[in-house]
Amino acid sequence: MTQTSAALGRIQPSATLAMSARVTQLKREGVDVIGLSAGEPDFDTPDFIKDAAIEAIRAGQTKYTDVDGTAEAKEAVIHKFKRDNGLDYARSQISINAGGKHTLFNALVASVDVGDEVIIPAPYWVSYPDIVNFAGGTSVIIEGPAAQGYKITAEQLDAAITPRTKWVMLNSPSNPSGAAYSAAELKALGEVLLKHPHVLVMTDDMYEHIWYAPTPFATIAQVCPDLYDRTLTVNGCSKAFAMTGWRIGFAGGPEWIIKAMGKLQSQSTSNPCSVSQAAAVAALTGDQDFLEERNAAFKKRRDMVVAMLNDAPGLDCPVPEGAFYVYPDASGLMGKTTPKGQKITTDEELIGYFLDDARVAAVHGGAFGLSPAFRISYATSEEVLKKACTRIQEACAALK
Repeated sequence: MTQTSAALGRIQPSATLAMSARVTQLKREGVDVIGLSAGEPDFDTPDFIKDAAIEAIRAGQTKYTDVDGTAEAKEAVIHKFKRDNGLDYARSQISINAGGKHTLFNALVASVDVGDEVIIPAPYWVSYPDIVNFAGGTSVIIEGPAAQGYKITAEQLDAAITPRTKWVMLNSPSNPSGAAYSAAELKALGEVLLKHPHVLVMTDDMYEHIWYAPTPFATIAQVCPDLYDRTLTVNGCSKAFAMTGWRIGFAGGPEWIIKAMGKLQSQSTSNPCSVSQAAAVAALTGDQDFLEERNAAFKKRRDMVVAMLNDAPGLDCPVPEGAFYVYPDASGLMGKTTPKGQKITTDEELIGYFLDDARVAAVHGGAFGLSPAFRISYATSEEVLKKACTRIQEACAALK
């Protein structure tokens, strides 16, 4: 008899990865389905990064490394934080991990106990509450609805903090909404946190370089230096450098949490992939000019997708300020009936209808903690996006 652990029972499979697997299976079966569920750039990893990895392989850099990253990789991360964010860290304040998700997992599992609360703004990336639940903590959800630009206010944050609050998690630009906090908005949140010295701050800046807002990207330790000693700034190579499969995430923060994360990692992965670390050094210290060109391409796609979805009956799609996702409000479609007579009462039913009738795969808003809505990734070609959005328009128009 097989019996899984209680900790495993507190989490659910990733909804985004589950939908991606469904799309892969349908394509194997010959179904003409368009998958817009995966958060993965369609651009290839730049050649200079690949070349660094090949060189590392040929140089024999295929052995174990230090648990939380080579000295060279840590220095590259230190350089990145200084160049892009004006943040100074020592090597002992840097952790390198097997992807951004692994960084978040290590930090939360290494620090959260039963009874601890973690404040998570919604809509949120699907893994946040599950990791908290796995660690035995309690997720405290603050909703930032479309009317607020999918962001929370300082007043909401202040009201949610209790003596048991351990972490506040901030993700800007956001997965799934693309919402981005300005420096002024982060400062307002920081002023609240300064009143509560027991609260730690974890920022997920993975989409930092996919940014369309009129003001520059900012992270909270940068605009609120007094929070530096209790902020873990998380980032990685996956999105900006199109290195999702290379699995390199990293963080800068207080030595105590970095050391704790390393202790946990020593008993799990041992170390991040040696070859991927060499590639990350090239990514973080090499030519960054290509980022601007790719960002312009993402912005063009964003504008087209937002316009087409707003032309779909019943959808209201805010304009994202970063990342490569849209998160249209689907309130106007709730209660509608499909041509086959099914009544749509949830966003999960709506994306099921899109998949079955329009052959477009998205992820339902319930997976991100704010319904009714759904997430579409526009990290694919304009041709594919135009075809998908036309199908969604037709599917919405067919609802009665």
